[in-house]
Amino acid sequence: MKAFLGTGLLGSNFVKAMLRRGDQVQVWNRTASKASALEKDGAKAFANIVDAVRGVDFIHLTLKNDATVNEVLEAASAGFAPGATILDHTTTSKQGAIERTEFWAAKGFIYVHAPVFMGPPNALEGTGSMLVSGNQEVIARVAPLLSEMTGKLLNFGPEVGKAAAIKLVGNSFLISMTAGLSDALGLAKAQDVDSAAIAELFASWNPGAGAPARLDKLRAGDFNNPSWELDMARKDAGLMMSAASEKGIKLTVIPAVATEMDSWIAKGHGAADWSIIAKDNR
Repeated sequence: MKAFLGTGLLGSNFVKAMLRRGDQVQVWNRTASKASALEKDGAKAFANIVDAVRGVDFIHLTLKNDATVNEVLEAASAGFAPGATILDHTTTSKQGAIERTEFWAAKGFIYVHAPVFMGPPNALEGTGSMLVSGNQEVIARVAPLLSEMTGKLLNFGPEVGKAAAIKLVGNSFLISMTAGLSDALGLAKAQDVDSAAIAELFASWNPGAGAPARLDKLRAGDFNNPSWELDMARKDAGLMMSAASEKGIKLTVIPAVATEMDSWIAKGHGAADWSIIAKDNR
């Protein structure tokens, strides 16, 4: 028997997938209608959160943030079975994951933070990636259960909270990438280039494919053998900002990067590889 607390878009599809695998699932959501909607799929919905977790060995969560996770777990805890395992798929802070692991262990329960790089379709299909870290004996016990839910279960070792930290790192890249694509579309619009042409470009030239090699270069810190000098990259950034400004189009990422470039040029690094702007973050 499992319980699932938080049945929004992601949580509801996790529940549907569990039911399809033959699991018995008890569900609760702050908006009760979202939980009761899953009864047609075979779940058992509860208006009272304590009843939802009563007699359950594994309690899954997909909620909003640290505060909500803490509030919901505290409210549900009166119904926890002895030794119950909490499996939290919420994106939270690293410190929050550490504190919850320690707090619930002191009360005799197991807390595992298992955030995901998965959208609702992934949750339904069992694809995408799920992250874990912490006590390796505990993770070994829950790994078969978690592996059913995802395409890849990525274990980052014994450090509690590391999965939470890596999830935020991944999300930072997704946010940056989307903002960068927004700038690309804005620059294209400013130059009367149809967005279909940009899609065609990226279909043939995939800049994302070079991300691992670029990351390795940043980690190595070799900025003295430039493939693109900082002065030249800053020149191009200026052209981008000018083209956008002429058409009244706001860019989000490029102006901020240009400011950082100017800082490094002022320190005498104009002839270095442009990636030197990442030097202090390595």
